[in-house]
Amino acid sequence: MRVALHTTVRGDRIAASAAERGRGTDLFPLLECEDYARLLAELEQLPVNVAWQARMAEPLDVVDDDSRGGAGAGLPVVRELP
Repeated sequence: MRVALHTTVRGDRIAASAAERGRGTDLFPLLECEDYARLLAELEQLPVNVAWQARMAEPLDVVDDDSRGGAGAGLPVVRELP
């Protein structure tokens, strides 16, 4: 399964973000896994993931819900190409 997410870079972090990855404030991570809900459940209390989420929360306005409740937060599929 593929799960597309959306988040945005905070206004005061745009210059630093642009230097690292290009222009714009929107980020659209695409994850591919067998079961996104299970992935979140397994990552939820993993210390390295907790530290990563805390680090990523700093530059982002909208932070992904990495808890089990966030399993339905993916963007809907609009179109698939062959």
